Amino acid sequence: MRDSDVPAVAALNAAAAPAVNPMPEEDLRALFAMTDVALVATDRDRRLQAFVLSLAPGQPYGSENYRWFEARGRRHQYIDRIVVAPTAKGTGVGRALYESVFERARERGASEVTTEIQLEPPNPNSLAFHESLGFQRVAEQWTRGDTVRVALLSRVVY
Repeated sequence: MRDSDVPAVAALNAAAAPAVNPMPEEDLRALFAMTDVALVATDRDRRLQAFVLSLAPGQPYGSENYRWFEARGRRHQYIDRIVVAPTAKGTGVGRALYESVFERARERGASEVTTEIQLEPPNPNSLAFHESLGFQRVAEQWTRGDTVRVALLSRVVY
């Protein structure tokens, strides 16, 4: 991912709401600056099809979910967001992006990859996808002023 990709990433992120929390472009730029895995996937015409943003521990990121995992004191690789365009679902691009994050976690010596998915409003497709990758629910919490309930997920790094 390059800085010039941020507007397209912001548009794809916005189109995925409410399954993914909305984030203004300037906040996405700030998040991008904190990531150690920031990847995009494009089609042959270079149109954005998917992206992933992932952070190592110790970042000054204010996300309630990231902070929850940080407070556990484990060496983790946190996936803040991944979005796959509807036209690219089922192609394996999401799984490939996750594999890149798993590889980075192994390189860093992390013991787990962490993320969250929304339970309210529900996102059953995301839950099924994460379970197929071996993620397990470790907790739940209400976020964004008690308007969104999330499942906090972890996958051991092999």
